[in-house]
Amino acid sequence: MEVSSVNEILRRRASHEPARTAYVYLGDGEREEARVNYAELDVLARAVGAALQELHARGERALLLYPAGLDFVAAFFGCLYSGVVAVPAYPPHPARPELTLPKLQAILFDSQAKFVLTTTPILSKVAPLFARDEAFRHLRWLATDELDRVRADDWNETDVVTDDLAFLQYTSGSTSAPKGVMVSHRNLLENSAYIHYGFEHTPESVSVTWLPAYHDMGLIDGIVQPLYGGFTGYVMPQTSFLQRPLRWLQAISRYRATHSGGPNFAYEHCVNKIRPEQRRGLDLSCWRVAYNGAEPVRDETLRRFAATFAECGFRAEAFYPAYGLAEATLKVAGARSPVICKLESAPLEENLLVEASALSDPQNVRTLVSSGRMDLGTRVVIVEPSSLTECAKGRVGEVWVSGGGV
Repeated sequence: MEVSSVNEILRRRASHEPARTAYVYLGDGEREEARVNYAELDVLARAVGAALQELHARGERALLLYPAGLDFVAAFFGCLYSGVVAVPAYPPHPARPELTLPKLQAILFDSQAKFVLTTTPILSKVAPLFARDEAFRHLRWLATDELDRVRADDWNETDVVTDDLAFLQYTSGSTSAPKGVMVSHRNLLENSAYIHYGFEHTPESVSVTWLPAYHDMGLIDGIVQPLYGGFTGYVMPQTSFLQRPLRWLQAISRYRATHSGGPNFAYEHCVNKIRPEQRRGLDLSCWRVAYNGAEPVRDETLRRFAATFAECGFRAEAFYPAYGLAEATLKVAGARSPVICKLESAPLEENLLVEASALSDPQNVRTLVSSGRMDLGTRVVIVEPSSLTECAKGRVGEVWVSGGGV
């Protein structure tokens, strides 16, 4: 697709297939709470864009504090429509701000955000928390769920260069302070094309996601990819899956989803929590790509899930182990039908790969799952970190990545 930005894709889809469903929100993971077609999404995004243009926000950063749902989708594209750099983040918990505020404050300081886009309920609870601190009293708050759609008519199309900054993707900050990754429109388009190619998306594809949109996998695969590929994306809250993982597989079964996935723990969660009688109503034969990434992919998990849900029509060939990171927009490598490698544990601790044999002690063998291969100009080199030279075959080193998504 020859376009210069994701904005242009949405504008084209709104023009050429306005009535096609873009996203459906499953409020509790089961019940349809909202749906939006391309024409409606374009209007919502232009309304947000017009409000930001009225605030002269072009080139500024805007923190996006939203629960799961379509308000986030409209705000994200509204930022892109107005040349505002979106900064997706997790809303602080108003009852326990000491747990979430420090990370959010670190993101605000680092991103130099001047605007906060959110919903009316979140604004009423969270804005007072920030008002207590002099450093955050400059923030301009905008509740986008209250915007009148007629404001879309006030939007002026913004010129976008492919190398312009589209959004800042912050890392989890689980081991250090969150770090902002600068994602350009070119990065977004090239990585979306890469995922589209690897997943073999078509306009008839259907995706289901419970991954949070402030995370790179949830944002790129769950929100951007359905728009890029021109297919419907179903969105549910993360908590709906965590509390009852059956909801994820029910949504795949009910809406005949072809593409869905998550970290390795998600598949474990399903195996451990979904009872045999609950499996009887599932039909997972539609699931063509079950990606597994963001955590080490475990062979035992793949085997247990495939065996448990074979009676539901799930095919092990659908598994798509993948490797990626926010610094590459999302995807680095991936492939169907994972390659499994059994290695001697002791040499592996010394950064050496020694394949296990039939005589190896099972207690001293580690099973590793391949994260696939690279395509479309993405290149990976394994490097010895002290000498900064490429590792010899059979050695463990750092993963160095280059490509359009980086």
